[in-house]
Amino acid sequence: MIDLSSKYMGLELNNPIIVGASSLTNDMDYLKKIEKAGAGAVVIKSLFEEQIQLERFKMQEDQERYKYRHPEMITIFPEMEHPGPKEHLYWLKKAKKDLSIPVIASLNAKNESTWIKYAKSIEETGVDAIELNFYASPKDFASNSKDIEQEQINIIQKIQNEISIPVSVKLSYFYSNILNFLSRVDKTGVAGVVIFNRLFQPDIDIDKEENIFSLNLSRSIDNRLALRYTGLLSENISADICSTTGIIKSSDVIKMLLAGASNVQIVSALYRYGIDYIKKLLEKMEKWMEEKGYNSLSDFRGKMDKKHSKDPWAYTRAQYVKILMNPEKLLEKSEI
Repeated sequence: MIDLSSKYMGLELNNPIIVGASSLTNDMDYLKKIEKAGAGAVVIKSLFEEQIQLERFKMQEDQERYKYRHPEMITIFPEMEHPGPKEHLYWLKKAKKDLSIPVIASLNAKNESTWIKYAKSIEETGVDAIELNFYASPKDFASNSKDIEQEQINIIQKIQNEISIPVSVKLSYFYSNILNFLSRVDKTGVAGVVIFNRLFQPDIDIDKEENIFSLNLSRSIDNRLALRYTGLLSENISADICSTTGIIKSSDVIKMLLAGASNVQIVSALYRYGIDYIKKLLEKMEKWMEEKGYNSLSDFRGKMDKKHSKDPWAYTRAQYVKILMNPEKLLEKSEI
């Protein structure tokens, strides 16, 4: 009997596949389908401080638009305040109440006080854990990398001092030394790290000569960076490693587990193939394990991380010298 059960941040999961934060996890019908399809856990779409700020400003603008046009119109709107995160918090409570699989909240804030305030409010909803989204997108040349990193570390520590549910940190790879930063994050006592956040990138329509905003779904080839750092981090940090971006096929899930990941997060695969695709991923994983003679994930998890790999340089090599010395390899049809 194949056992796909896994643990993440102390939570018991039926399998290592977690559905990441997205619009799919912001709808109860979708969430029910995700649960039925067999996902191990789900991360609810993020609570964004910037979105709340924008909605608050827009509401204020609408209320005051005609304020001074005519005296009698000053009170055309009743005094109202934006509810802030209340709607999102209600949604978290409902998701936790209606689902039997672990529910993880996701938070994306800007100010230190808001990070702490929202994290405490999220804990009160009863969710099983919280995922903090950290990244830096500098807009000026004066920002110092050391200060940016220390600010993030301080926020992580303060949040953990204020709440008791497990905390994971989801990061982008835009750090001078991501291993050093992840080591510092690990020392704060977080239960998990998620690598890596796939950030929006700008594009230009050269015919209309304007900026365009498109959703680009990830492909399997996009998981190489997460694979590299999963292999490097395995057995070198205490936190569980959750690998994401480019987890499309069952082989992608297996690769990450071999490299030392505790679990993976998927999103693009479900947009591309539908929610029931989770079943196919699990079925193919079981088939592979049967063929290899593995009974549980622990039988092979980390088997090919840096510590156990037959090629100790596999996760640190940065150049293509070996490949370029064999040009016939370049002529082989690459996987798309």
